[in-house]
Amino acid sequence: MSSMASLRPITRLAAALTRSTATATAPAPREKTFQIYRWDPEAPGDKPHMDTFKVDLNKCGPMVLDALLVIKNQQDPTLTFRRSCREGICGSCSMNIGGTNTLACISRIDPDVSRETKIYPLPHMYVVKDLVPDMTHFFEQYASVQPWLQRDEKIEYGAKQLQQSPKEREILDGLYECILCACCSTSCPSYWWNSDKYLGPAVLLQSYRWLADSRDHKTKERLEKLADPFSVYRCHTIMNCTKTCPKGLNPGKAIAEIKKLMAKHL
Repeated sequence: MSSMASLRPITRLAAALTRSTATATAPAPREKTFQIYRWDPEAPGDKPHMDTFKVDLNKCGPMVLDALLVIKNQQDPTLTFRRSCREGICGSCSMNIGGTNTLACISRIDPDVSRETKIYPLPHMYVVKDLVPDMTHFFEQYASVQPWLQRDEKIEYGAKQLQQSPKEREILDGLYECILCACCSTSCPSYWWNSDKYLGPAVLLQSYRWLADSRDHKTKERLEKLADPFSVYRCHTIMNCTKTCPKGLNPGKAIAEIKKLMAKHL
């Protein structure tokens, strides 16, 4: 008993030292301000507005999506946005961050806590709620270019491979990587003005992906569907699309290649 009693002061001293060390080494809070677009169509009389949130960057991951999750989980569970893969693969978390269309999961938080970060849904699209844009029209346009392989002969799936040479396959680099996040299309002024008729950079890049595929036999038919004053030719090479693409692709170049094919085949 005497030995146990003699150890108690030492234990209390060690605990006190641990607490003081933890207090001394705890970093000062780094509160970052986020202004986030909010709109709830189910709230009577609600109008679009900006809500302000503060996040301690010491307790948050490095990406904007991490901050949004902290806000949703700890401050306001009604905040609505799309997200899935967290790896820049699915394209779900596309939004306008600090004036640039990008993916929240691969967009780093500005470490300067004196500057606030403003977050909006993708521009010039109908909003479902908060940071969620309505992608219905975008994917209808994508479906209109028939984004699948088309052959003259009937394909017996699984019977044999449709082979390509390395050079033929290389042509598809920079095309197949598109994740349909719509960052490029919603950054394009021509798409803002004529989105009902102009297909936009993302859909046209996807269209060229099949036009350029050596295994596809419907080049002329595909081009004929684009042969009107709006589908392709509303592109004025502003090149916002290429500048903003979070995957580093070049939709502007793909559109130029489509125009060259139309001049050649039609």
